[in-house]
Amino acid sequence: SRRLIDFSHLSRNHHPPSARRLSVSIPMKEAELRILLVEDHDFQLRATQILLQSYGFEHITTAGSAEVALHRMRETPTPYDVLLCDQCLPDLRGLQLIEAATHMGMIKRAILLSSLTSVELDELAQSAIRLGLPLSGFLIKPLKHLELITLLTSAK
Repeated sequence: SRRLIDFSHLSRNHHPPSARRLSVSIPMKEAELRILLVEDHDFQLRATQILLQSYGFEHITTAGSAEVALHRMRETPTPYDVLLCDQCLPDLRGLQLIEAATHMGMIKRAILLSSLTSVELDELAQSAIRLGLPLSGFLIKPLKHLELITLLTSAK
């Protein structure tokens, strides 16, 4: 038998506590970070960009693939402060993109976005250490706002 749940008591503007925006103050120095955001899923790319902008990050360059990201890096004379990229891109793995960007001298730090298991992420972390890559950490999808802000503001 089916049970019906009545939600009529909730107002149109009601949001559960987990959906309310966190109040986070980003220091001006961190808000000035130049971020290269690489995500091949349009919705995820746009949602992450909007999230970053909502916290005051203004210098965000987006790319839908590793190829476009590498092109963006070649276009700019100044390295990006943070490369925020998906690990599972169709044309290159995120860690490989970080490696290429590091060798080009076009990033200072990187954060990987992923839905991989903790075992797989540990293996990636070991690879990054072995390769001497500036990997600040991982963010598991779906992104948790506070973890994103914490990693970004500590990525110096």
